[in-house]
Amino acid sequence: MANTNSIPMLWIDPVEKLNDQVRQAFLDKGFDLRIGDSLDIEDDAFTSAEIVVVRLSKCATALKELQMKLVSLGSPAQVITRVARDLFELGIEAVRQGALTAVPSEQLAPAEWRHIVDTNVSEPKTDTSAYVFADPVSRNLLALAERVARVDVTVLLTGPTGAGKEVLSRILHDASPRFDRPFVAFNCAAMPENLIEDMLFGHEKGSFTGANKIQQGLFEQAQGGTIFLDEIGEMSYGMQAKLLRILQERSVVRLGGQKSIELDIRIIAATNRNLKQAIAEHRFREDLYFRLSAFKLSLPPLSERPLDILPLAEQFVAQQNMTGHQISISPAAQHRLVSYPWPGNVRELQNVMVRAMVLSNQRSIELEHLLFDDLHINDEFSEPASEYVPQSDRSLNWTQGSPNHGITRPNKVAGVTQRGSILANERAIKGSNVRSVLDHAVQQSERQAITEALQSSRSRDEAAEKLGISPRTLRHKLQKLREQGINVTRAYAR
Repeated sequence: MANTNSIPMLWIDPVEKLNDQVRQAFLDKGFDLRIGDSLDIEDDAFTSAEIVVVRLSKCATALKELQMKLVSLGSPAQVITRVARDLFELGIEAVRQGALTAVPSEQLAPAEWRHIVDTNVSEPKTDTSAYVFADPVSRNLLALAERVARVDVTVLLTGPTGAGKEVLSRILHDASPRFDRPFVAFNCAAMPENLIEDMLFGHEKGSFTGANKIQQGLFEQAQGGTIFLDEIGEMSYGMQAKLLRILQERSVVRLGGQKSIELDIRIIAATNRNLKQAIAEHRFREDLYFRLSAFKLSLPPLSERPLDILPLAEQFVAQQNMTGHQISISPAAQHRLVSYPWPGNVRELQNVMVRAMVLSNQRSIELEHLLFDDLHINDEFSEPASEYVPQSDRSLNWTQGSPNHGITRPNKVAGVTQRGSILANERAIKGSNVRSVLDHAVQQSERQAITEALQSSRSRDEAAEKLGISPRTLRHKLQKLREQGINVTRAYAR
């Protein structure tokens, strides 16, 4: 008999069936186990599961089909994939496409499975009810962000304009131990350099004409909390040097002042630019890049997380709704929304839905109410609405982070794709010791930073200075990498 506090798990394996002994061991370790050999099993097996374990053989198609099924049934279950050790690239791809983690298919010890689940699933969750994370790619990015948030490390967010980098920065703050302290956001491209310096550093009374009182800068205002520097790639080269000093010394001096003020803050930066290219063109400081990119998170464009489109649209409609009654989106309008490529990402979607609410006079949103930022696109999009048919007549009622929409999507958007938003490396699966996704990501981020620093430096000491660590620490890290079979100095050091 299963424990009263057991974890519901659905085990799908088309290759090998669990024997009775192993199955009983899973039950003894606190799993309420259900078994299937394909996705063609009862719907309640998916809706009642907290964890779905699926075996992948040759490609990630089964994972995509599973994700779509979970979404259509409104199941919030997390997915763990099993792959053969000689196919671990497939496991990495599975993690990139939204799987919680990947483990060797040969690993069957129930005790180790309990550890895997407890490590990856049973962590406390941040309240994200105000945000939309419906697509498996988004849900996996959220899970990683929540775990990164608990480590007091500088984070660099990359992704196209309008993809939601500020939203992710808020989550990183809210999920961190600094959640009850200030969150200060600043757009580095919003004002001239002299004003930026004053805004960030503050000033003393009398430091310039009109300085009639002491003014704390944003760094001071964020004391104990988080400062978010958006569009960091637009910051001038001179200001970059001053920001680097802040990062190195963790202190700030107000304009016109002499006293150094110690800072206890977390810094999150964001950019839509290719900073490595900017470094090559001498528009961005390499040493600042390494300081900011202790951990990198990449937000894919909205077109690569298609299951977020309709829940986001519904959220924007609700925000503009002043009537008090529920406003629906017609099937034809839904089809247009999911078929459009969204070059302006979430920001463009919000603009479209605001215009739609105005044109609909706060009533049902129809196809003719959708006006995209490029007006000619309205004529180019003429696909028949018959390709998109809701499975029920109920109004959309999306639960952020746990979708329950029950729709059939056009084939062109049915697949879940991603452009590498989740970090994973080739050491993700090592024997039977399975580490958390965050551990993998941290290791890859650190190795990448070390490799880039060595590659661009004339000596090991110079590389250490760029990384902000001592040469001794760098030697220690290189030795650990060599013990793992990774000799970065041989390949990259000059």
